[in-house]
Amino acid sequence: MKITILMSSPRKNGNTKQCLDPFCDELTKLGHDYKVHWLYDYHIDPCYACRGCQKDWEHFACVRKDDLQPIVDDVFASDLIVLATPIYSWYCPGPLKNVLDRFVYGFNKYYGDEVGPSIWAGKKVALFVTCGYRPEKGADLFEEGIKRYCKHSKLQYLSMFAERHLGYKTVFMDEKKAEHARQFAREITSR
Repeated sequence: MKITILMSSPRKNGNTKQCLDPFCDELTKLGHDYKVHWLYDYHIDPCYACRGCQKDWEHFACVRKDDLQPIVDDVFASDLIVLATPIYSWYCPGPLKNVLDRFVYGFNKYYGDEVGPSIWAGKKVALFVTCGYRPEKGADLFEEGIKRYCKHSKLQYLSMFAERHLGYKTVFMDEKKAEHARQFAREITSR
């Protein structure tokens, strides 16, 4: 299985990355091909809703010239997209939001003079999040937003990995979280 992981943490060794390491180790062990894109390493403009992407029904075709195209190429070639992100203010940080906004227009040809197809229909999506609140109160709104996003885009939403950090004076990562991450890798790649 080909997997693209969109990592939306600004911290290279933050909580999300600490959980992602055993997840990726398990993907390797299972023989899957994956690539991680650190979104904070790219310059990704927001969507301007210009609808320039709507004229080409075969390609992403965004008219913005920034660093998004290599990410687009990997997502388009993938079977599974993993959105890995900390939760800030009940949603994802800005770089992932920019990507999601650009993708909903560029991959879904619904917004032109004529309604076209979703050119990424059928791809699988999973969430991989860390948050400060209990996941059912910290990541629930993001998960619901992504479920609706997937339905709109004709993507297959799989499920969400979520771990909570109890505060800056506590140790975040432990073997229980690592095993949860490994189990999540096994679960979503078996579907």
